[in-house]
Amino acid sequence: MAVMIIAEAGVNHNGSLPRAKEMAAAAKRAGADYVKYQTAVPELVVSRFAPKAAYQKQATGDGESQLEMVRRLHFGFDAHRELKAYCEEIGIGYLSSSFDLPSVDFLCELGVDMMKIPSGEITNLPYLERVAASRLPVLLSTGMSTLPEIDDALGVLEAGGAGDITLLHCNTQYPTPFADANLLAMLELVKAFGLPVGYSDHTLGVTCAVAAVALGAVVIEKHFTLDKDLPGPDHKASLDLVELGALVDAVRDCEAALGSGHKRVTESEAPNARVARKSIVAARAIKAGEAFTADNLTTKRPGDGLSPMRWHEVLGQQAKKDYEEDEQIKL
Repeated sequence: MAVMIIAEAGVNHNGSLPRAKEMAAAAKRAGADYVKYQTAVPELVVSRFAPKAAYQKQATGDGESQLEMVRRLHFGFDAHRELKAYCEEIGIGYLSSSFDLPSVDFLCELGVDMMKIPSGEITNLPYLERVAASRLPVLLSTGMSTLPEIDDALGVLEAGGAGDITLLHCNTQYPTPFADANLLAMLELVKAFGLPVGYSDHTLGVTCAVAAVALGAVVIEKHFTLDKDLPGPDHKASLDLVELGALVDAVRDCEAALGSGHKRVTESEAPNARVARKSIVAARAIKAGEAFTADNLTTKRPGDGLSPMRWHEVLGQQAKKDYEEDEQIKL
């Protein structure tokens, strides 16, 4: 099954529905399978006293609270209905992360293909129970979490009847330093939980996403933006449209290159064996009746004659005919 590529629009539309639609069209052109947004009732997600994250302050300043920022960047439910209809019209899947119980219910009603649980909700028991009750497949981001916390969340989801679960390895710093990407933790997740694993990537560029595919990721999620210079918390750590297209191409090339996992001679390389391998040949002129020795034999290309792996079988036998230098030896 092909790697699922999710182009994460998030809130990089800056609260503009036309821009959100433009992002969906751009993700479609780039070849992504889904474009993903965020659905939230701000007052149910963020208290009046919640501070911004350091990266958010750096990108947007500290003149407004986190609640005010979230209010400014999020759509109401009607806009998401319009977005999903637009995605269906242009032929790209619509997804959204939900951050509160009414948003979970709304996305269920909207008919999304799966539920995406953001990293910040992995310890939110009432939320996890509501997601599980949807019976939909789940993408569970695991940023900021320990194995016991992931285990607890999975217990809630599985007990509540959630559909198939895919774990997304993630680091929630924007951008994530390469030294903190810790891609090999994906292998630990597979070993610990026996579930499919993907990667929600917040590093710069496409390197880590492609490496994650090589390590077995079945889902890649990556933020993108129409313009990295737009105001907002996530633009600087997002891919531009050229980079998004490059990511899709690189992921597809990587999964094709992974192949079947069985060592075999491929159709493309089979003809090269004759050219690149060697045969046993006469190192000099050899007379009929002369014994073959390490002095009068050698190995040279092409490889369509007697294999050098039969070298010791040939040594000591007598030539049945005259050989000129470089002529392949026959038994």
